[in-house]
Amino acid sequence: MAAISQLQRVAGPRRAWAPPPGTGRRGSVTVAAARAPLRRLEGASEELRAAAAQSLDWAPARRRVRDVFAPVLPTLDHCLFKMAPKGIKMEENLEINSKGVEIFWKSWLPREGTATKAALFFCHGYGDTCTFFFEGIAKRIAAAGYAVYAMDYPCFGLSYGLHGYIASFDGMVDHVIEQYARIRGRADVRELPHFLLGQSMGGAVALKVHLKQPKEWDGVLLVAPMCKISEDVTPPVPVLKALSMLSCLLPEAKLFPQKDIGDLGFRDPVKRKLCEYNAISYNDQMRLRTAVELLKATKDIESQLEKICSPLLILHGAADQVTDPHVSEFLYEKSSTQDKTLKLYEGAYHSILEGEPDDRISTAINDIISWLDSHC
Repeated sequence: MAAISQLQRVAGPRRAWAPPPGTGRRGSVTVAAARAPLRRLEGASEELRAAAAQSLDWAPARRRVRDVFAPVLPTLDHCLFKMAPKGIKMEENLEINSKGVEIFWKSWLPREGTATKAALFFCHGYGDTCTFFFEGIAKRIAAAGYAVYAMDYPCFGLSYGLHGYIASFDGMVDHVIEQYARIRGRADVRELPHFLLGQSMGGAVALKVHLKQPKEWDGVLLVAPMCKISEDVTPPVPVLKALSMLSCLLPEAKLFPQKDIGDLGFRDPVKRKLCEYNAISYNDQMRLRTAVELLKATKDIESQLEKICSPLLILHGAADQVTDPHVSEFLYEKSSTQDKTLKLYEGAYHSILEGEPDDRISTAINDIISWLDSHC
């Protein structure tokens, strides 16, 4: 969710940039075994704590942990769990794609007897999964008459791969394109309008999908998107080249420190504590190749903003300190589409669909539904 903020905390202003911890004065690297930050899990049982303490490097472990936590989620004190609509048809799948990668995906369909207006395809944020907070969001959108589909990228959530590792951002986007093409080809989806919804880093994924398939989507919806990193918070060019070279030698190394920035993402402190129950999220130090790929991806997107031609909805918290709302304004101005809407929520933080007061969360979700209704 907060990839851009992590990169900012690594890079810092140009004048103060320094190599990541673990590099010696002559640039030598020492890699220690990294442990994921301990999840506090206030009020959790010993079983949950033991499950959360496991290594989640590989998908089988993440799937086991998810199974342990799944019965607890409906009991959590959050409107997305407590007030989720009933009667939504859900289906979970594991499929091996053409690249031999096992992908997890899930669907939420309208209640029996409700006509389906369109299909919405979700791209989640950095470190996240589609099986936690998004479950409640998807159910609300499905209750409004939309078929909602979401997948976990390779190396995230319940999909195959080393946890938190992005070997190639474009490669990850290609996995998304293939999986969603499979779903869009189904008889019950084929004739529907198709929309993309991307949140945070998922906004960058959605934009890259659209740029690769400019005529195949009926609209793109972005929530606090990561689509540009300021030059003030990126390393100088020589350092970027050095990091890129180092990422070829130690691509999986966890060398980029990550502060706990949950307080910046969630305005409601009670909801903030519930993030600990998203037990299969990646919350360790960022892997070196992942950081380099995110920098490259945002630079590539920034150079192509004028090519964004799909109907566009952008939602952003005006007080977001994780992804910059001014960048969303920049995206709005640069995109070539004439059908575009930008909504800034006064005082809202990064996680406007999960971390705000209940009424603000409902407003943002209803804004998504209203925009979809106007384009179907």
